[in-house]
Order: sequence, then C-alpha cells, then structure tokens
Amino acid sequence: MGAAKRLDDIDLPKLGACIGVGEDEIHAFVDVETRGHGFDAQGRPIILFEPHVFHRNLTGDALAQAVAQGLAYPEWGEKPYPKDSYPRLIAACAIDETAALKSASWGLGQVLGENFEAAGFLTPQAMVEGMMADEEIQLAAAINFIQHNHLDAALRSHNWAAFALGYNGKSYAKNEYDVRLADAFRKWSRIKDTPWVPGKALPAPIVVKDPASDQSITIQLPAPASQSATRPVPTPPHHSGLIAIILMLLAAAATFFHLGH
Repeated sequence: MGAAKRLDDIDLPKLGACIGVGEDEIHAFVDVETRGHGFDAQGRPIILFEPHVFHRNLTGDALAQAVAQGLAYPEWGEKPYPKDSYPRLIAACAIDETAALKSASWGLGQVLGENFEAAGFLTPQAMVEGMMADEEIQLAAAINFIQHNHLDAALRSHNWAAFALGYNGKSYAKNEYDVRLADAFRKWSRIKDTPWVPGKALPAPIVVKDPASDQSITIQLPAPASQSATRPVPTPPHHSGLIAIILMLLAAAATFFHLGH
C-alpha cells in the first residue's frame, strides 16, 4: 500500500494528448479495464495475478514449489481466478519476488508486470512502487505501453477491434472488449470534457523510487502529439463514382500504414 492518490480530472486530457487522443478515449479505456478505479477499497492497486505468467517466469525448484502450491500452471484459463489476487501474490513473492511482480497486471490500465520496461520503468519493483502511489502514474504507464506497442493509431481512429487485439490479445472478442470500448466512448462523448488547452499544461516529470536500487527514477512519457493528431480520423464525405473509390482506397491505405507502424 502507498499513497493511493486518485486521478485529477486534468490528468486524462493531459496524458491522452501524449498519444494524440482526447479525454473520451482515455475514459473509455479505463472504464473497460478497471471500471475507472485504480485502487481497491483498501487502497491497494487493483491487480490480477496470472498463474500462467508466473509459470513462464520460473524454473527449477522455484517452479516446482509454485506448481505444488497451485500458484503456477502452464496455460491461461486452467482454473478460475479468486476474488482477491493479493493472497496469491504474497505467496508468490515468497518464492520469487521479481517473477511474482511480473506476473500480475496492475492499476488503471492493468499493465502486466512483465511489461515494466514498455511502461517506462527500470525494474518491476519500481513499476509497483509507482502503481501504489498514484493513478496518474498508473495511467502514464498504460500510455507508455500503448505507444510502445504502436496501438495509439488504432485508439485515435477508434478502430476498437485493432486496439482490443493489441492490448488484450486474440481472446478479446469473448469478452466483447471492442464492443464495450465503443459503448463507453459513446457514453463519454455525450459528457462535457475537462477544459484544457493542448500545450498549456504538459505532463510534469513523474518520479518514483525503485526499492531494489533505492534510486529515484523518472518515468519517460511519449512526446506530446501534434494537435492534428489529437483528432480521430474523420469519416470521408460521400462521393460518387471514381472519386469515392479513390478516397476509400486512400483511407484504407492510411489506416493500414498507421496500424503497421
């Protein structure tokens, strides 16, 4: 447990601008991932401990011990998740702390600990320290992960299926992740945004202490996107004949290029 500071309203458009999206896209994302909450009722980061991830991060006697305790198994979905992942996490830390922290997804964006570097941290311990402190850090980690994995273009263009595939994997359709993103975005699009002018309140450096090295670490965020990139890709106007076909082909090529890069 840490300071458990909640998001300020300005954090959503401020951090969203780093990848060229607005407040509504960020609201939709955190709603679907964690219903908009990064901490539980006890002030702990919301987590989901993944035994199949713990399994792939262990070898030898540690792996055998984890399997014997029911903390590790090779395939996702072999057993149901308990309501509270923390007892599992604590037991896993007693076997191998680093592997255990890598094996849970953390905070508002449910970033897997294995992805600590993509999220902007030097160690899993530093990532967890940040997750304990502030939902702004949790969201910054998710923003970094989205940008690192080239999912920002899909989010900007509201290609919910492509974003869901990249963020949650091939099984996203079973949970209707893309459908829920679209629904949440429509909901937030009808709600007045937080007043904020791009470029007037850029994200301040985010600093956490890495307990493994006792050093202060600055989380690097993507450089703020240009104002033109903050707008979703518009739907082309309706035209007839050859002009319409050309516009459709250009739009498809642009979408393919952005998603591929």
